[in-house]
Amino acid sequence: MCLSTVYKASEPDSIIMEYVSKIQVDGEKITLTDVMGEEKTIQGALVLADLTGGTVKINC
Repeated sequence: MCLSTVYKASEPDSIIMEYVSKIQVDGEKITLTDVMGEEKTIQGALVLADLTGGTVKINC
């Protein structure tokens, strides 16, 4: 199973959510779901999804 850490693109040290297993994008609404089923919805745009490295960056 591949899990990712989601960061703010403008602040590389700013973690939005860890252990993300699912990302849903609906326009500017991005819903992140972690391995335990906790969800967080943010406004923004997906900038990078490095699935091998487990890194996702979002402009928000």
